[in-house]
Amino acid sequence: MRQFFKFMLASMAGLILTSLIFFFISFIIIASAISFAGKEEVSIKPKTILLLQFDEPIPERSPVGPFSFSRSSFMETTSTPGLLETTDLIEQAAKDENISGILLDLSDIPSGMATLEEIRNALIQFKESKKFIIAYGETYSQKAYYLATAADEICVNPEGSIDFKGLTGGVVFIKGLLDKLDVNAQIIRHGKYKSAIEPLIGTKMSEASKEQTLAYVGSIWQHIMEKVSESRNIEAARLKVYADSLLIQTPDDAVKYKFADKITYKDQLTDLIKEKLKLEKSDKVEFVKLERYKDVPVQKAEKRSKNKIAVIYAVGEIMSGEGDDETIGSERLSRAIRKARLDSSVKAIVFRINSPGGSALASEVILRELKLAQEIKPVVASMGDYAASGGYYIACAADTIVCNPTTLTGSIGVFGVIPDFSRFFENKLGVTFDMVKTNPNSDFPSVTRAMTPYEEKVITNSIERIYKTFINHVSAGRGITAANVDSIGQGRVWSGIDGKRLNLTDETGGLRKAIEIAASMAKLEDYRITSLPEQKDPFTQLMDDLSGKPSESLIQKELGTLYPYLKELRSISNMKGIQARLPFVIDIY
Repeated sequence: MRQFFKFMLASMAGLILTSLIFFFISFIIIASAISFAGKEEVSIKPKTILLLQFDEPIPERSPVGPFSFSRSSFMETTSTPGLLETTDLIEQAAKDENISGILLDLSDIPSGMATLEEIRNALIQFKESKKFIIAYGETYSQKAYYLATAADEICVNPEGSIDFKGLTGGVVFIKGLLDKLDVNAQIIRHGKYKSAIEPLIGTKMSEASKEQTLAYVGSIWQHIMEKVSESRNIEAARLKVYADSLLIQTPDDAVKYKFADKITYKDQLTDLIKEKLKLEKSDKVEFVKLERYKDVPVQKAEKRSKNKIAVIYAVGEIMSGEGDDETIGSERLSRAIRKARLDSSVKAIVFRINSPGGSALASEVILRELKLAQEIKPVVASMGDYAASGGYYIACAADTIVCNPTTLTGSIGVFGVIPDFSRFFENKLGVTFDMVKTNPNSDFPSVTRAMTPYEEKVITNSIERIYKTFINHVSAGRGITAANVDSIGQGRVWSGIDGKRLNLTDETGGLRKAIEIAASMAKLEDYRITSLPEQKDPFTQLMDDLSGKPSESLIQKELGTLYPYLKELRSISNMKGIQARLPFVIDIY
């Protein structure tokens, strides 16, 4: 009887496993077929309106696969175009005779300011086609309203609102949590502005941190007011008064002070669009979302250029190892740079960076490969929302550095964190440690005891050595003295505007401009873009999602406003070696 049950259970387990494998393979085939079939059906009728919403984070790169998995919904699409594809599609719409205009349906936009800036610039360029852009919102966040000011007309719901009050830069402090856990964060840093460690040792911002944060937030806000002033024909001084006094309290206020043009319900908005399209009231307005518009067939020239510009994406925190599409692994990224360097068809490299920094050692490994590439072909760095600390470290050797006015950059400084968990283990868990050592410092560094003065001195020497290396790299790459780099360094964060003024960057613009500069440097008239590092194929990503390793964008979507806190707490646990990175949480809103 025992043997009978043994064989029966083994057969059942085999049947279940086979069924699961068959199910997943069938599901992949069906989902892929649906995705392929869906692309074939996309066509655009005359007088169609391109609908832009941006209610999901805009990734740096377009995803490879058409779907992903989550606990909340078994399958969901991941078709949000990347930033470069988004701006290209807006340009394509300007030339598409079937697209008559754009509707911006906006609320809040969970993307960074520099990303927003590039899209706004693309919309302003779209208007040169003489096609219209209308913005509509029930509640405009400040980011959403800034994007809306690219429109010809701004409409707001009768019960809606427009947020316009100035920017705030906030930092999350976890010292209280560490105190409750009896954890002592032992910190060594270079740079009075290197506030990345302040969340571990304080409960509020230091005066130096407040000074630098107010400087870059103020610079970004000044830029926003100037652009809003241009678009809405409102004096900048008046905008300041409106923000200081919170005067835009109702839709009527918005129209009165020229922040909006019309107060409309959604059905009235549709009638307004029909008027612009010269349609009858009974006619239907055709809309196409950006996610669908990207699948519209586009006639391309038969000749395919052999010349390539490699756009190498460096997105996320910098760390040693492989990394992925949302973290910068020194091995994976170095391999991508090396591939572009050795490929004779690649005539120039655009290094796209969107990173708050991370491991100083990993940054050095990446910079070495970039310098080797720069010796034989043009290298242009393009900065996204962040390119600071380690993110600036890996950019500084480029021939030309391009950033947006709202990019956060600089933060030239380093620090080290060695947590002392001894009291936590003893007081909270009742765990103690004892050991024998062959040498006085053979357990260095240790998280189960406090550092000795001599050990602190050793780490300090390492910090100072790495900081000196950092400023020497910047000095050589930017052609300014090490003393000058030190004076604008000290861990201080700068806006893109100030970064250009201080010679940390060269040009103002986005990724497309960086590509144009690279083409000019390489003397290319015809070229095509190739993206590196290679992304995971849909099947591999699917297996990762099913095995409990969902993509970062999926986690961000599910956690919403809680995501930054999870991300930064996870960053602490992942830190290894000396760090060159931004403060743990910089949230501008």
